[in-house]
Amino acid sequence: MTFSGEFLAFMGLALVAVIGGVLLLNLNKVVHMVVALIFTFVAIAGIYVLLSAEFVAAVQILIYSGAITIIMLFGIMLTKHDDESEPKTGRLRKFLLFLGVIGFAFTVYIGIYNFNIEQVPTTLHENNTMQIGKALYSKWVIPFELTSVLLLVALVGAIVLAKKDKKEADDE
Repeated sequence: MTFSGEFLAFMGLALVAVIGGVLLLNLNKVVHMVVALIFTFVAIAGIYVLLSAEFVAAVQILIYSGAITIIMLFGIMLTKHDDESEPKTGRLRKFLLFLGVIGFAFTVYIGIYNFNIEQVPTTLHENNTMQIGKALYSKWVIPFELTSVLLLVALVGAIVLAKKDKKEADDE
C-alpha cells in the first residue's frame, strides 16, 4: 500500500465523515446533532472532489449542508418534541456492539481490498457538469420532473400534518 497525498486526504475525510456520523448518533442535543451532520456532509463533498466530481461536491454542499440542514433546524424549532432520554444500556451490550462494528468494518475492508477492478480510460471527469446536464435534461427529464412533484407533494403534506397537529393541540 502506498501513502500518497490523495490517499491521506481520503483517509482524513473518511475519518471526519465517520466521526460525524458517530457523533450524530451519540449526541443528546439536537442542534449538536445537526452540526455533526454538517461535518459528515462536508467530508463527503471533499471525497467527491477527490473523485473529480466537482459538480456533485458543490451540490452536496449547497443542497445537503445548506438547505437540508436548515430545513431540519426549522422542523426542530417549529415542532413540539419531548426531551426524554433513553435508558442507559449495559457495558456488555456496548462491548458486543463495538465488536460487531469492528467485525463489519474489517469484513468490508477485506472485501474492498481484495476486489480487483480493471482500470479503463474514461472521460467522465472532463466537463462533468455539462455531461450531467445533458443526461439529466435529455434522457432523465421525466424522472427529474416527477421527483420535483413528489417533493412538492411531501412539502404540502408536511404542512397539512403540522396544521392538523396544531389544531388538535388548540382544541385540548
